[in-house]
Amino acid sequence: MKRPTGRRGRLSPLRPIPDPGWSRQEPTWRAARPQLIADALKRAAARPSGNWYVLAAAREVRPGRPFGRTVAGVEVVAWRTESGRVAAGPGACPHLGAPLRDGVVESGRLICHWHGLALTGRGMPGWEVFPAHDDGVLVWVRLDRAGGEEPTGLPRLPERPDPRSSVDAVTTVVGDCEPEDVVANRLDPWHGAWFHPYAFTRLTVIEEPDPAVNGDRFLVDVAYRVGPRTGVPVRAEFTAPEPRTVVMRIVGGEGVSSVVETHATPLTAPGDPRPRTAVVEAVLATSERPGFAAARAAAPLLRPLMRRAAARLWRDDLAYAERRRLLRGQGRFPGAT
Repeated sequence: MKRPTGRRGRLSPLRPIPDPGWSRQEPTWRAARPQLIADALKRAAARPSGNWYVLAAAREVRPGRPFGRTVAGVEVVAWRTESGRVAAGPGACPHLGAPLRDGVVESGRLICHWHGLALTGRGMPGWEVFPAHDDGVLVWVRLDRAGGEEPTGLPRLPERPDPRSSVDAVTTVVGDCEPEDVVANRLDPWHGAWFHPYAFTRLTVIEEPDPAVNGDRFLVDVAYRVGPRTGVPVRAEFTAPEPRTVVMRIVGGEGVSSVVETHATPLTAPGDPRPRTAVVEAVLATSERPGFAAARAAAPLLRPLMRRAAARLWRDDLAYAERRRLLRGQGRFPGAT
């Protein structure tokens, strides 16, 4: 894909996008081979996670208040210490089990609202803290018993654009499925223009995963719709660096190095008959265009719009992920070997 040139390219990333009509698109079902997607999913599942799970957006763990979420069946509470560091631990008070997410944070201590027990980021006998990491966009927690892998000191973080020249937004949606159903959805780029025609068009997968050749990535040309007949063409790669994460990175066209990180965090314990998964998706957008500085200045106004767009896509995709889980449970899912 050639980079835009000329005055029009410098001023605007928008391009005319002819609309052939939804039903007149080139069918992609032959290329979207079930076994190819299943094999890519298996390789992703075999990569180490170090027992790290995305807990929340960094902005959700605010100074002065605790944040609670159940991850892989483990009740977790997180808060910020006086230095701003994130601390995390079991969500039940070690005294009589009250929910610590309903407590109060004062002077960096988490105070239980039931009897006033104060906890610090160092823990106490019978209440051991969990390793936690704030990467500036997301907060991670390490749950060794739930993960069952060899633990690592830090999560496996994807490469991101410079935060000083990017705008980030994090969206969380929850579905009745397992993380593999979410990851499998993202490892099927062919469905984009058919299932999300309001967002994507002119989608072509130009390179399929081959660990020996391309580092196990999909390479896709696609245009992001901005209007009925205009869009922003880009080239993007999709990779799965660990079992619960798929990263889309723009490698050509507008916004090179921008990323969309899709993290699938299990809420229920492994083997739960009614699994629930939180999709925590982080969008980090950047551009070399001079006008992007105005977008960064307007980031607080842009984030709700970015979250709304991501949530719309995932409302659709989670419906499919839930169906995939249902069919797997009935032994009826094609390509599940």
